[in-house]
Amino acid sequence: QVQLVESGGGLVQAGGSLRLSCAASGRTFSGYSMGWFRQAPGKEREFVAAISWIGARYYADSVKGRFTASRDNAKNTVSLQMNSLKPEDTAVYYCAAKWGSYNSEGTYYNTVSYDYWGQGTQVTVSS
Repeated sequence: QVQLVESGGGLVQAGGSLRLSCAASGRTFSGYSMGWFRQAPGKEREFVAAISWIGARYYADSVKGRFTASRDNAKNTVSLQMNSLKPEDTAVYYCAAKWGSYNSEGTYYNTVSYDYWGQGTQVTVSS
């Protein structure tokens, strides 16, 4: 029902910046809450950031102050601006979507809350 395509990943030096984008297709994009997750080799997929259908933003402690999520409903896109990148940020980054409603804050942190997922984009941060 909803297709998501990530882009913008690449190789960057520690301290540098990248901007990831997620292009969405489907009905009433503005009604979806969007999340960003990442997964490094041998590790669980972990929460990075989310922006709800009403614009509330949530961040993992590890990225607060460095990453910023945003959305452009007119273009059906969600972005993740990543600054001051660290080698620990190296992972495949995924965007995800869930139909919006008034949820507990904790629901945005869990992969099982989301209905649709993109294929991911690789981010590699060198030291």
